Amino acid sequence: MKTITCYFDFISPYAYLAFEALPLHLMGLSHRVVYKPVLFAAMLKHHGQLGPAEIAGKREWTYRQVLWQAKQLGVTLDMPPSHPFNPLPLLRLAVACSAEGEPNRFVCETLFRHVWQGGAAADDATRLHALTQQLAPQRSVDAAEVKDQLKAHTEEAIARGVFGVPTFCVDDKVFWGLDALPMMRAYLDGDQWFDGAWDVAASIQQGVKR
Repeated sequence: MKTITCYFDFISPYAYLAFEALPLHLMGLSHRVVYKPVLFAAMLKHHGQLGPAEIAGKREWTYRQVLWQAKQLGVTLDMPPSHPFNPLPLLRLAVACSAEGEPNRFVCETLFRHVWQGGAAADDATRLHALTQQLAPQRSVDAAEVKDQLKAHTEEAIARGVFGVPTFCVDDKVFWGLDALPMMRAYLDGDQWFDGAWDVAASIQQGVKR
């Protein structure tokens, strides 16, 4: 049985769509999924990058694309009135719902749908309070250990070569994004392509402009 570690941030519509699509891509396989919230902004800072919503043109394209992909997947996706927003309270709530900082699928689903269904503000204080009451976390979201676990998840992801969300790690393989789910399924099914081409692709040298 393979263990799949899913690194995600509720701020990402792609992470939401991948979360909804994941069960279909794992159907019929013996597997275990570990969900680990990470702070995407910290990951971007580590790699010296801007988020998609911070780049003119890419921002508009991102929103159009995710709405189209949701339509194709048959998944409800309603954009919140403001994006990006501060996801820290939601991430810490997810972490606080498990002693290990690894929320189960129900918790993740509840939080993702809080953000991406209904079109309400994801960071509204009243909604966040109601959500906390509903999920009844095991620990205080403000506990130092909860904050430390979220930071540790993010650092762990970076150490494994993760640079964006959602990312799925299986063995030593890193699969990034919604569109990587079929590729991950092929690996889990034992596709022999991964015995050679995976490493060959990584050995291609970076060109230098002259």
